[in-house]
Amino acid sequence: MNLEFRILVCAGAHDFYYIMKDIVIFGDKKLEYEVKKHRRAKHLRLSVYPAGRVVLTLPWWVSAKIGKNFIASKAEWILAKINHQANNTRAWPIQINKNEYLEHKAGVLKLINERLEYFNQFYKFKINRVSIKKPTTRWGSCSRLGNLNFNYRLLWLPEHLADYIIVHELCHLGELNHSSRFWRLVEKTLPNYKELRKELKK
Repeated sequence: MNLEFRILVCAGAHDFYYIMKDIVIFGDKKLEYEVKKHRRAKHLRLSVYPAGRVVLTLPWWVSAKIGKNFIASKAEWILAKINHQANNTRAWPIQINKNEYLEHKAGVLKLINERLEYFNQFYKFKINRVSIKKPTTRWGSCSRLGNLNFNYRLLWLPEHLADYIIVHELCHLGELNHSSRFWRLVEKTLPNYKELRKELKK
């Protein structure tokens, strides 16, 4: 298997985080993927999102060469995952009913708690309670008591957009507003948050 790696972009050095984009060629297939380095990450983490977005998260002390070798070792799995997602896209539920809400509530809560635990290692905010709500005009909300509420339809969003909503509400625990200080908190773990906001509005 012939492999070719080339750094395309190195974006925004950050206290805890930075992103690079790279290309790897698997035989006759070319794949662009992102490399994220975190000072607090403890393990390599490979994620394949809808639309073929591939993200490799590396601890700060792990070299780029180790990351490249890891991607190469997972080549077949990555391609299989992309193909599986392309052929098994979950349909967005049109009808809102109690049974549907109860059926998915536990799964959404588990997903959100896992992502909150991951992102909050960079913030250390105190979370009082996490609740899953039926669809409203909001994707999520944060109260002055430290309660976080999320729309159960996050389950149907691409993972990177669900992460944006989760981080958005998490950061309201530090700034209960949309000031520049709030957006700096969001940027700490999502430096591309402006792009994610635009994509979510679409």
